[in-house]
Amino acid sequence: VQLVESGGGLAQPGGSLRLSCAASGFFFRSEAMTWARQAPGKGLEWVSSISTDGSITVYADSVKGRFTISRDNAKNTLYLQMNSLKFEDTALYYCARGGVTTWREIGSWGQGTQVTVSS
Repeated sequence: VQLVESGGGLAQPGGSLRLSCAASGFFFRSEAMTWARQAPGKGLEWVSSISTDGSITVYADSVKGRFTISRDNAKNTLYLQMNSLKFEDTALYYCARGGVTTWREIGSWGQGTQVTVSS
């Protein structure tokens, strides 16, 4: 199993970034997927999850209305479009196998991509 996140970087408050996660080694289209993040000095925080076919998406209150999770099963890729970025969005972002209630238990995520929001 391999999950490779990319697309992080430096953004200004109010700016946008699009994260990608390339998945391999498992049947991507049969698994719900999740984005999680870890801010400096804090624990791992759930951000968003998406169902196998992309029809159901759920978000943490802190990102609702600003972030959009999506997936392309033909490309085995998960995305996170992040708009209206805030300082508090600064974190290492991970994609993980599993949905909102299972991702921690499954415990399978990538190396992360750093997002830094700074003026």
